[in-house]
Parts: sequence; structure tokens; C-alpha cells
Amino acid sequence: MNTWFITGVSSGFGRAIAQAALNAGDHVVGTLRSEKDRADFSAIAPGRCDGVLLDVADEAAIAPTIERVEREIGPIDVLVNNAGYGHEGIVEESTLEEMRRQFDVNLFGAVAVTKAVLPGMRIRRAGRIINITSMGGFITMPGLGFYHASKFALEGFTETLGKEVKDFGIHVTAVEPGSFRTNWGGSSMVRTSRSIADYDALMNPLRERRKAYDGRQIGDPAKLGAAVVTLAGSANPPAHLLLGSDALRLVEEKLALMQAEIAAWRHITLAMDFAE
Repeated sequence: MNTWFITGVSSGFGRAIAQAALNAGDHVVGTLRSEKDRADFSAIAPGRCDGVLLDVADEAAIAPTIERVEREIGPIDVLVNNAGYGHEGIVEESTLEEMRRQFDVNLFGAVAVTKAVLPGMRIRRAGRIINITSMGGFITMPGLGFYHASKFALEGFTETLGKEVKDFGIHVTAVEPGSFRTNWGGSSMVRTSRSIADYDALMNPLRERRKAYDGRQIGDPAKLGAAVVTLAGSANPPAHLLLGSDALRLVEEKLALMQAEIAAWRHITLAMDFAE
């Protein structure tokens, strides 16, 4: 039986992954930000399901929480950095404070939790680290600049970490979901108020479409949860795992565009070396 530590299990991907791990017979420790949510989560499977109060943006609380979990429950076999949210706003209209908050939760929180869990995994020479990034860590859409920036950064961190710890028996994967039926684009999304009329034609229809699409996304969170459990049990997990048909389509489209641009500018690229 594996012990999982999953951040952000009150709803969405975190709850779906937790439920799938419990269905597999594993022990799940999940982070929540209210006492009621903590108690409700712990009641799902008493003895195998433990909620802990933690805001991943509270850096000082992370290491003591991990230390207490490993002391009282046992070593963490699988870490899932899931906690995060989406910020929607035109870059020019959004504030640096909003960007800092986006990075505090989506990036720095995941890095801090990882750094707290890593020493134990390294000593045991075993562990799985799964970071929930997004197709938005590779493709971009207008109005999500801060979100994409945080997820691109998490992708780079995840890929680099995997190369650093592979000799310790620790596998690291970036899971890149497409659009799933969670509240990411609904109640959990932070939206910057509109203020610059020049962006109206671009942003207003996009914002309305995102709101209307909420609850009608193509992806099934329960299937994602099951896929993550399968991933955690794989002897040779990938560094990146796209989940969802829309994620596959959009990433393949970007890769094709990138290949075309590389080919078109190849002569400039290759002209940069010193002539021998």
C-alpha cells in the first residue's frame, strides 16, 4: 500500500486523484484550507484518508507539515502537486501582485512541497513526484498570460528535477490536462476587471465563452484520477503525460507550427556560429 500526499483535494483533480488512489487500496493524505473540508475529506475512508490543513502559499508551514505526516503516518511514496488556480486577465490590465499570487500558489508552493518531500525519497531511493501542470504549460491562449507563465515555469522545473533525481529511484512526471469538467474556469478562477477598451474585441468574447464552457468541458476528472494512479504504478513513467483529446490536438498543432518556423528561419539560426 502506497502513501500519497496530494495538495488541493477539496475538489477537481485533487479530489479525483485522491478517490482513485483510495479505490486502489492506498493511503491518501490530502491538503485542504478549512477545518470543515479537512473533516469531510478524512471521513471518506477513515484510517486510509487523512486531511491536513495547509495553504501551499504559506511556505513556513510546509516543511513542518511534511515532517509531521511522515512521523505520524509514514513515508510519502507518491507526491502529487495539484493545488493551483487559473488567473484570467489581459497582461496590460493585470497587476504584478496578481502575478505574484499566481506564482506563489502554482509554482513556488509546488517547489516548496517538493523540496520538503525530496530528502526522504532520496534516502529511501524511491518515490514518485507528479506535478499537475496543464496543456497550458506548452500552448497558450489570450487572456491567460500569468497562468501560462506559472505553468511553463512548473514544466521546466519538473523536467529538470526528473533529470537530477533519476539515479535515486525517483520518477518525476508533468501531467498536462486539457479541459476537464472541474471548476477551474468557474468559481475557482480569478478574473481581472476589464479596463482598456482596445482589448474589448479580443477579450470580451473570450471571457464569455470560458464562462459558458464551464461545466461542459470534454474531460472526465474520474478518468484523469485513474490515469494518475496508473502512472504512479508504472515502472517506466514518462517525463510528460498529456491527458485529453483537446490537449493532444492543440499540442500537436503547436509542434507543427514550431517545426515550420524553425525550418523557415533555419538559415538565420545556422549563421550565428563563428566562421572557421
